[in-house]
Amino acid sequence: MKTKTIFLACILIVCFSQLRSQTQDNGLSSTVEESMLRATQYMLDSVSYNGGYVWYYLPDFSRQWGEMEAYKTMIWLQHPGTISMGHTFLEAYHATGNEFYYRAAQQAAAAIIWGQSHRGGWNYMIDFAGDRSLKKWYRTIGKNGWRLEEFQHYYGNSTFDDDITSDAARFLLRMYLEKMDPAYKPALEKAIDFILESQYPAGGWPQRYPLMNEFSKDGHPDYTSFYTFNDDVIWENVHFFIQCYETLGQERFLDPILRGMNFYLLSQDTCGAWGQQLTMNMQVAGARTYEPAALLPSTTFENAMLLLKFYAYTGDKKFIDAVPAAIAWLEKTELPKAQQEGARTHPAFVDVKTQRPIYVHRVGANVKYGHYYTDEDDSNLLSHYYGKSRVPLQTLKDEYKRLVNLSTEELTKDSPLAVNCFNQPNTTPQKYYDLNRFRIDIELPESEIRRIVESLDDKNRWLQKHAYISHPYTCDGTDNEQTEKYATTRVGDETDTSPFPDNSDQLYISTRLYIRNMHVLINYLKNAEHP
Repeated sequence: MKTKTIFLACILIVCFSQLRSQTQDNGLSSTVEESMLRATQYMLDSVSYNGGYVWYYLPDFSRQWGEMEAYKTMIWLQHPGTISMGHTFLEAYHATGNEFYYRAAQQAAAAIIWGQSHRGGWNYMIDFAGDRSLKKWYRTIGKNGWRLEEFQHYYGNSTFDDDITSDAARFLLRMYLEKMDPAYKPALEKAIDFILESQYPAGGWPQRYPLMNEFSKDGHPDYTSFYTFNDDVIWENVHFFIQCYETLGQERFLDPILRGMNFYLLSQDTCGAWGQQLTMNMQVAGARTYEPAALLPSTTFENAMLLLKFYAYTGDKKFIDAVPAAIAWLEKTELPKAQQEGARTHPAFVDVKTQRPIYVHRVGANVKYGHYYTDEDDSNLLSHYYGKSRVPLQTLKDEYKRLVNLSTEELTKDSPLAVNCFNQPNTTPQKYYDLNRFRIDIELPESEIRRIVESLDDKNRWLQKHAYISHPYTCDGTDNEQTEKYATTRVGDETDTSPFPDNSDQLYISTRLYIRNMHVLINYLKNAEHP
């Protein structure tokens, strides 16, 4: 341990010396770089586990959480976990040229590669203690997360939910391209093959793969093999292949890209809308027990916006021609003004047959005895999956109006699928495409930059209040009262392991806060260098 500390201290001394030599004075830029180094060193030395991270930690590390509470041997992949930390390290490396950040990214990549399945994908989390430990977690903490049904069953396969597998693959692509290091190519190729293999012939993707149908809950079928739009499953895979096509220059990606785009047309309901999931017969399907088989205004808006993106990529009018039907349906399903709640203009769910709103409610105290049900009453709505959604319909209309009158040449001049996209001075395919999905370009006044720098404590931590925590697992639910006490709360009784915000003054180490602050400071350095 002492040798490691001395080694890292030497690195910091060299880094600070380089900073002093590169900076004309002791202004804010040098202070920012020093603060970034101190904060990152703390994350590497004290927070990282085998190169990976969860989301929140108590300062004494007695408990920690990803989307749910995590064992000390576990790391979380989804944002703002290990993958996003890796992206942030690379952004810091680009902004400063300091190899210290590249080595930090290498550690995150090593953790991600360790957790890659033998088929090539990833689960939400990685447990370095192995499957026996992970299965225990699923039988206890995961099983009792009332509202987090995706964690109530151990599948042993990989997921595209929450951009897990596609973003892990994207990060490995970045690591490979950064220095064309062949060490990353086997894991990257394995991930690419996995995403190619899991695409259905019609162009869509399931939520999880390899396919399984073993977790039927409360009479609802296992939904994980259905065509899935939820959380951008299909788009993020198409997006990743576009990035591969641009950076690797391989035409094998064109067919899955085009099939993925075309699936948005194949899956559009005759009324113009989309559901979150569809069966293999293209029938709208439900998912978790609080996600009924329904059409969704939010999904319809997002898919229509993607059709406009596909039109700009290809110039093919079939994509834009499908948008007016979506706009008309969104106009039709907008709630009466008296039922709207600020920007929440639409119901979350619309019945396929009646085209009327569906609202979801719950009764009970825990996952064992509680359940969800639907009706047309918009009172006592769920807080964790609210029954009304924000649909910026005017944004869709404006973008449609903007694109519909452009010539094909104007429309596709910046398309990532254009053959001539590499014909630019001093540009290579390896550097052309921005691969960071979670880039945060926030410009703040110098006073705020100084506040962020000064908010580092004496241990070089950025701490925050109101983290999402949970009840510790004690036992499966025992209270079978069909109460409405928890109808609108984020969490049920003390046996419910679902996360909820801690409203006390307790401070937490937060990867989300670290990532945000680092991106703000990185952006400041870029603007200071190129005002």
